Parts: sequence; structure tokens; C-alpha cells
Amino acid sequence: MATQQGMGGVDLFGMLSELRATLPLWIGKIYQYDGKTFGIRLNGENKERLLFLVEAGRRAHLVAALPPSPENPSGYSMLLRKYLSGGRVLDIRQHGLQRIFEFVIGKKDTTFSVIVELFDEGNIVLCDASYTIIKPLWHHRFRDRDIVPGAMYAFPGSDRAAYTGEELREILQASDKDTVRTLAVSLMLGGRYAEEVCRRAGVDKRTPAAEAPADALARAYEECLKLAAARGNAVITKTGCWPFPPGDEPVLARFDGFSEALDHFYPPLSVASKEEKPRLSREQRIRRQQEEAIVRFDTTVDRLERAVETLYANYMLVSDVIATLSAASHDRSWQEIEAVLRASDNPVARAVVAVHPAESAVDLALDERVTIYVRDNLEANIGRYYEQIKKMKRKKAGAIAAMERTVEPKPVRRKSFATLKPRWYHRFRWCYTSDGVLVLGGRDADQNEELVKRYMEGGDTFVHADVHGASVVILKGQTERMDEVAQFAASYSNAWKAGHFSADIYMARQDQVSKTPEAGEYVSRGSFIVRGERSYFRNTPLGVAIGIQFEPVVAVIGGPVSAVTSRARMWVVLKPGTFEPNDIAKKVLRVLREHLTPEEGKGLKNILTAEKVAAFVPPGGSDMEEFHESRV
Repeated sequence: MATQQGMGGVDLFGMLSELRATLPLWIGKIYQYDGKTFGIRLNGENKERLLFLVEAGRRAHLVAALPPSPENPSGYSMLLRKYLSGGRVLDIRQHGLQRIFEFVIGKKDTTFSVIVELFDEGNIVLCDASYTIIKPLWHHRFRDRDIVPGAMYAFPGSDRAAYTGEELREILQASDKDTVRTLAVSLMLGGRYAEEVCRRAGVDKRTPAAEAPADALARAYEECLKLAAARGNAVITKTGCWPFPPGDEPVLARFDGFSEALDHFYPPLSVASKEEKPRLSREQRIRRQQEEAIVRFDTTVDRLERAVETLYANYMLVSDVIATLSAASHDRSWQEIEAVLRASDNPVARAVVAVHPAESAVDLALDERVTIYVRDNLEANIGRYYEQIKKMKRKKAGAIAAMERTVEPKPVRRKSFATLKPRWYHRFRWCYTSDGVLVLGGRDADQNEELVKRYMEGGDTFVHADVHGASVVILKGQTERMDEVAQFAASYSNAWKAGHFSADIYMARQDQVSKTPEAGEYVSRGSFIVRGERSYFRNTPLGVAIGIQFEPVVAVIGGPVSAVTSRARMWVVLKPGTFEPNDIAKKVLRVLREHLTPEEGKGLKNILTAEKVAAFVPPGGSDMEEFHESRV
């Protein structure tokens, strides 16, 4: 039964059965309306047009009308258009009765899959024919799978949807719960469909599972799936939207198709009814935001206080995690540590549900989900939470004080953005590779020294241009895009200042780098001795892109061209040339601002600045070669 919170596995089974009957289909335009909601125009035979709405984490079905097209298409919707527009839908599959389905799309001589997750927070993942992830809507790293570009997409849970009486008997016999809870969990039916199966089988739902008649339940289960797949049965009741009428509820409305019922059941998107809402004055909006902020501050304080209680209650376990991971990080990269944690059945390892390599931190699933930093002891981690609690209380006091002041009206209209929060590594040169690995570089001799002595860990790679006066570059983990790392090191070296267009780059392991000279030698500050065999990248081309990233947060980013273009909506490419760093930063800033809408320009006033652009400009003279924008 679909509820306002979302659709279940049987609901999805019924909707997809209906949608598969419309094949063949071809992908038309794709739109993104908010962070999770997409619309797809599907073209059928004989000029038939279907409109499909997906709200990741909640629902997916055909609709009578899509909301108005966004004025500015999102980066992810344009990526989907690039790969999928005009492609033929070869198949539509559900993963067992999981709330996961995929469109298999053929285009030219290759195949793509668009996988939609309706469970938890939801996601939309674009994969190639081998299920290698091209780009997900949201990047996630779980204990047993990664949803990041370049990783293999792994379907979670069981892919079973059909069971014989004997197979169901084995499931029931192995359960120590009652029948309804066993069916709800083991067959992924959910509570209401499990009750409906029990009712149709004539079994009391409270019967111990081991005593329930498996054959009768298997027949009732198969009957429910057949009814869900059949057209003309959809209804809406007081409790929700069903693909077929439940036997114990009065029907409020009947529909020819389940998608039609779902379209009536779910309210229209807010973007479609925006003009009908009463317009608030600026002062009213500020007042509402302040009231909501106070509620958020109170909620955050409660969560942080529960986290502190959890740390104290699990004192020994958390201390063991810190000691173990701190020792491991001296000899291994965080990617290696994460792989070991996934493969381990140790209770300490199983408590770790997420790893944050850039912060040397992990999330633990205890009574409350908590984040601990392995470079700090337990008392210091608890102190971090207390500092956050104090900060939230100060913010609450500030919001209350602001509510008591009169807000002067200002006719300023701007578009608001979620911005990138400052991180410890932003004071260095930095970028992320296309597959999400952090790369750091020193801006001067002091930062070179600091990077190696303080931040280079086991499993990291030391990278350096084979020229005098180059930035020390540290690769924090393993990547498939070593070409991007090499270009980063080449571009932020004196090769750029000298006007060269390529440079040789070498790489070495962390244990090959030393400050200890041979007898009679001297190592200056910011320089290091590398012993042993090195790996070389010859004739690495110099080039830097600087642009604006809009998703998932807004930020000025820069670095190797391919790394920036995979994330930015607009960018410029720099090559060694004649304009000084400050001058070229102003030119880049002006070009980027010229391509923003007035509302975006106002919203980005404090984000897109000359200072933030200059942070990514290489040393020496530069020329701006080209501007790009990934927008229709």
C-alpha cells in the first residue's frame, strides 16, 4: 500500500507491470524540479507520449502532467539527457520486491542503466552496460557498497520475488516470529501486504511462523502479486493507495490504472502550485526562517547531547576503535582501511558505518550515530560535541535576539544556495579527482613541509614535478585518474611560471620520502629526499580549469581540467601565458559572472570572489583559452 511517506515493494511491482505493457518506449527530455524529483518524457509508438515522475526515496509513476520546465536545467538532468535522450527503453526491471528498479536503455551501439532507489533517502544512479557507475545523483559510501563514480553498482538485499510452497516453508520454519512479521520482513511485503496475504490465506496473523500453513500462504502471496500486476484494480482507501482492493477496507475511489491512482493520491509538487501560495513579505519570511532556525537549533542540541551520552555509554568500544584505526592509518590508506572494515565480522569493525578519509574520521552506529576523529582521543572527541552544543546555543540566542529587532525592508531579490563549508585542507592547493580522491599541494616551502610531516599517511602517494621549485603534492589514497594528479602537480610548479606547456612528473611511496640527508648534504626547508625507484609521467600537459560547482553545494573549484569539468556547471580553461595571477583571476571572475542570471549573481556575491578564484590560479603568467558551460 502506497502512503504519503512512499511506495512499497508490491506497489512498485504493480506500477512497473503496468509501465512494461507500454514498451517499446524512447527517452525524450529529462527535467529536475528539486533535489530529488525528476520528470521524464517517454515517447511511444504512433506518437504516443507518456510522462513519468520520479521522486527518489518516495515514489515513481506515470502522471497526467509534469510541472513546468525549470528555467535553468540542473547539471544532473543535463548529464542524463546527454547519455540517454533518444535512447530506446529495452527493459524495465525491479530488483526482487525491493524498492529499486532500473530502466535499461540502448543508444547507438551501447547500453546504459538508470537505477532508481526509493528506499531511505533515495538515489538515481546512471551506469554503463557493466554496471560501472557513471554518475549518481548523490555520492554515498556504505559499509558494504559504494555509490560513487567508477564503482560497480551492487544491488542490496534479495532479488527474489517468487517463492514455492516448499521455499516459503523453509523461511517460516527458520523464523522465531509470528507469521505476519515473518512475511513482512523475509518476503519484503511490509506490514499491510503481509496482513492481506494472511487474510487471503485464512491464517491468523499472530500464528507462530513455524506453525503456519506454507502452501496456503504461498498461494495467497502469488494471488496478491497477480492482482497487483493486473490492470483495472487500483483503489484509494482511508489508509492509502492500493494496486488492488484490500479485503478489509472500504474503497473511496477506483481507477483504471495504478499510476492514475497514484497521480490522484499524491499531492501536486510544490513547484507546480508556487503561484497559488500567498506571497510573504521579506520581513515575514525572515521571521519564519528565524522561528524554524530556533527549532533546528533545539533539535541539533538534543541530538548532540544524545551523542555525548552514547559515547560515554560505549566508552571502551569507542576507545578501542580510536586506538585501532589511529594505528592502522600510519601504515595504510583510508581506502585500504575501509576495505578491511567491510570484510571483517569483528564487532568493532561492524560498528563503523561510514569512513571520511579527508577528516581521518568514521561514523559509528551505536545507540546514536556518532562521528569520531581517530587523531583525537575520546575526551577530545567528546569535547568537539560540547563545542558544537555551545555553538548551537549561541546561535539560538542570536536568533532570539534578532527576532526582537525590527527588520528594515530591503527590495533585494536573490537566489539562495547551499554553500561548501570550510575544510582544514582549503588553505592548501586542493582538488578532487573525477573519481573522488583528495589531492593536496603546498603553496610554499612551509606548506610543503607541513603536508609531508603532518598529513602524509600510510598508503598516500608523494607526487612532484621534475623541476626546481615545485609544489609538494600528496594523493590521499588510490585513484584511477593518475593523469589528473600528474596534471595538478605539473600545473602548480615552476614549469608554468617558465612558460612551459608540459613537464615530467614522478611519484613515490610515503616510506621513500625523508628529510635525512647523506653525509655532507643539506636539505632546505620545503625540500625532501626521495630514495628508491620512482614512477614517471612524461610530458604531462599543463592546464587548469576554474569554475563554479552548483551540486550538491555551490563552490568555486579549480584544478585539472577533466576533474573540474566533471563537477562544474561553468568553467574557464587556463594555459601558461602573459597575464599576472591577480589580473587573470579578475578576468576569470568577470567571465563567470557574465554567464550568471541576475538572481544567481546576487546569491553568489559572497561566494564567487576574486580571492576564491585566485586560490586556484597557478604561479606566473596565464592566458584564458576558453569558456564552457554545461547548460542547454
